Amino acid sequence: MDLRNIAIIAHVDHGKTTLVDELLKQSGTFRENQATTERAMDSNDLERERGITILAKATSVEWHGTRINIVDTPGHADFGGEVERILSMVDGVVLLVDAAEGPMPQTKFVTSKALALGLRPIVVLNKVDKPDAEPDRALDEVFDLFSNLDADDDQLDFPHLYASGRSGWADAELDGPRKDLEALFNLIVRHVPAPKQTARQDDDFRMLATTLGSDPFVGRLLTGRVESGTLKVGATVQALSRIGQKIEQFRVTKIRAFRGLQQQDIEEAQAGDIVSIAGMSKATVADTICALAVDEPLDAQPIDPPTITVTFGINDSPLAGRDGKKVQSRVIRDRLMKEAESNVAIKVSDTPGGEAFEVAGRGELQMGVLIENMRREGFELSISRPQVLFREIDGARHEPIEEVTIDVDDEFTGAVIEKITGTRKGELAEMKPAGVGKTRIIAHVPSRGLIGYHGEFLTDTRGTGVLNRVFHDWAPHKGAIPGRRAGVLISMEDGEAVAYALWNLEERGRMFIGPQEKVYQGMIIGEHSRDNDLEVNPLKGKKLTNVRASGSDEAVRLTPHVDFSLEEAIAYIDDDELVEVTPNAIRLRKRYLDPHERKRQARAAG
Repeated sequence: MDLRNIAIIAHVDHGKTTLVDELLKQSGTFRENQATTERAMDSNDLERERGITILAKATSVEWHGTRINIVDTPGHADFGGEVERILSMVDGVVLLVDAAEGPMPQTKFVTSKALALGLRPIVVLNKVDKPDAEPDRALDEVFDLFSNLDADDDQLDFPHLYASGRSGWADAELDGPRKDLEALFNLIVRHVPAPKQTARQDDDFRMLATTLGSDPFVGRLLTGRVESGTLKVGATVQALSRIGQKIEQFRVTKIRAFRGLQQQDIEEAQAGDIVSIAGMSKATVADTICALAVDEPLDAQPIDPPTITVTFGINDSPLAGRDGKKVQSRVIRDRLMKEAESNVAIKVSDTPGGEAFEVAGRGELQMGVLIENMRREGFELSISRPQVLFREIDGARHEPIEEVTIDVDDEFTGAVIEKITGTRKGELAEMKPAGVGKTRIIAHVPSRGLIGYHGEFLTDTRGTGVLNRVFHDWAPHKGAIPGRRAGVLISMEDGEAVAYALWNLEERGRMFIGPQEKVYQGMIIGEHSRDNDLEVNPLKGKKLTNVRASGSDEAVRLTPHVDFSLEEAIAYIDDDELVEVTPNAIRLRKRYLDPHERKRQARAAG
C-alpha cells in the first residue's frame, strides 16, 4: 500500500483536532454504528478540559488505496519539544490557519521548524464560513510569514484550500461545492512525497525513537519511523545513543502500527512505516534503534533549550499529608525523572539540600500541566516562583526574549503598551488594526517581564484581550524588572477562617479564602491594599452579649474571594513565597528564607 506521512500544524483553537475528527469519519475509519466523541485525538483528560493539544499523537486513515499517517502536533510553544521530535517522522505538513485571525505566534514557531527540515507545506484556510473571515488577507499573511522564515521557492509555491473543519468540507475555490474533504485527501496524496525508500529491502534496519510511551502489558513502547530496512517480531536489535554509544541489545517483542485511533499488532515493519516497538528496558527518546551491524546513529533534531526553572519541593506546611498519599521527596524525584525521560524539553536536577528539585522547561503552561498531572496522581508539592534561565554569550549575560502578540480593543491599547514597554522592558515591534474596533500589538518582551503579567493583562483589558507568546531570541540582560507591587495579608493563627473576621478584613484588601477554610500561621489569605505585608487574624469572631439591637447587628455580606487557578497562583507569588499544591487545594504561603538564599536570589534577579 502507498504511504504518506503528514503532520498537522495549527495555532491553539484554530480547529486542528476537529479537522482530524472529520478526516477519520470521512475516510471510513469508524463503523457506521460506532460511538465516537468530539476531538477524538485529545485523549488526555487535561487536553479535553483545556481544549488544547499537549501530547503529539499519531493516527492513520486509508484513502483509495493509500495509507495516510497523520500526526497531531501541539499548538502551544511550551510543548515545542513534542513538535521538534515529531517532525522528523513526516514528509509533509498541513498548515491550518484561521481565516479570521491569520497566522499566529505558535503557527510561526512550528512552521519555522518544518521549513528548516525542507518540508513542503499545504495551507488550509479554516473557518472561512465565519462572518468575520478574511481568507485573502490570511493567505497573504501566510505567504509573508513563509518569506520571513526563509522558505525556498518550492515551499513558497504552496497549494491552498478553503475549509470548514466543523462542517467537514474543503475546496480549492472559496465558492466551491462545500460537500466533503475529498479535495484535501487528494491534495495530500498528490503533493506529499512518499517516504524516501532510501534503502533497499536487504539494507540494515534503522529507526529514530521520537516518543516514549508505556503499556501495562508489554512495558515501554518507543514510537518512530522506520528509516531503512525491515523489522520483524522476535528480531534482536540494539539501541545507540546520539553519540553512537551502545545502550542495550534487546529482542523485539511487539510491533504496533497505527490503524485509526487504535494500534494493531503487526508482524513486520518496512521503511517508511510509523510504528511502536516493545522489548527495550533502557532505550529512550532520540536514541537510534538499529540492526546489530549498524554502528552510526541517525541524526536527532536538536531541542531548543529550556528558558525557565521552577523548584519542586516537599509540602512541609502544617496541613501536609491530609489530602495526598505521595509526599516523600524520593517519590517526587522518581516521578520527575520519569517525566524528564519521556519529555526531552524538561530537565531535572537536585538542589544542594536534596529535599527539592530544580525543573527547567519552556514556560509556565508546561510547568502547570506537569504539576496538575502530579496533583491528580496524589502528590503534595510546594512550588516556587518561576525563575528565568540566563546564558553567557561572548562574556555577556543574556536572557530569553519572547514575541508577544496581543489582540485588544482599541480603548485598552494605551494601557497595554504602557505596561509592556514601560515597567516590563519590552520593545514594540508592530501595531496594526485587527478588525473592527480591535488592534494587534506585536512586541518583544523579556520572559522575566511576562511572569505574572497575564492576570494583570486581563484586568487592564476587562477580560477581552487575547495574549499569545512564543520564544523569540536571546538578548543582553535588560536590568531589574519590578515584581508584584502589592503586599499580602498573612494569617497569624491556626484554625478555620470566620466570616465575621474576613468581613472586617475586606477593607484591608481582597481575600483569597472563604469562611470555614483551614488556615495556619504564615499562610497567605489575601492581597494587601498597600505595598507592605500585614499579619492578620482571620479567626477573630464577634464578641457575644445578651443584648441585641437592630441598628448595631449588621448582616455579614462577604465579597466573593479570588479563586486562583494553578498557573495564576504560580505567576502571582513573589520570591519569598510558595504555592502549596495538594489533590484538593491550592494555597499560598510565605517562605522565610535564610540569608544565603536571599543573596542567591538577589544575584539571580540582577
